[in-house]
Amino acid sequence: MNRCGWVNQDPLYIDYHDHEWGVPVYDDRLLFEYVNLEGAQAGLSWYTILKKRENYRQAFDQFEAEKIAQYDEEKIAELLHNEGIVRNKLKVNAVVTNAKAYLKIVEEFGAFHTYIWSFVDGKPIQNHFKEMKDVPATTGISDKMSKDLKKRGFKFVGSTICYAFMQATGMVNDHIVSCDCYHKRNNSLGINEEKLTT
Repeated sequence: MNRCGWVNQDPLYIDYHDHEWGVPVYDDRLLFEYVNLEGAQAGLSWYTILKKRENYRQAFDQFEAEKIAQYDEEKIAELLHNEGIVRNKLKVNAVVTNAKAYLKIVEEFGAFHTYIWSFVDGKPIQNHFKEMKDVPATTGISDKMSKDLKKRGFKFVGSTICYAFMQATGMVNDHIVSCDCYHKRNNSLGINEEKLTT
């Protein structure tokens, strides 16, 4: 199978690339999870965070924002002793802060996915990059998303993190054209590749 060049040989990473990365996500809990995991990878690699994802889910109550928003100093101290996650105080506190900001967005928009997908007008952006070096680290949309999330109180949501979030949750399809998943994502979205221009 042809894959994007960033995938290593770990079956966990291969499965993530083949079945998750670039698949549109509309589930609010999962979107909230991705926001925080992408933030956790700041200064690290996604592979590092992916290997710790199940630990994160256990540590943070499956990313149920209502529960996380209630975390107190004792709970945060407990998390900072949890070897299964990245024990960075700023990043751990950010999840709690983000949970509170997330709940306000849900209250305002009715659902987090309604808000977050509005940045791409509710439908995935279909890119068609030929090489990994062509894929951007940020875009005007990720800049806009980052600015708005920060304004609403989110932490660890710089433009690069936001674009990685967009790629992971299928808001953009950044599988390169030689990757089998590029075609698989197109087919699932009913996109006619003959009409795509490079």
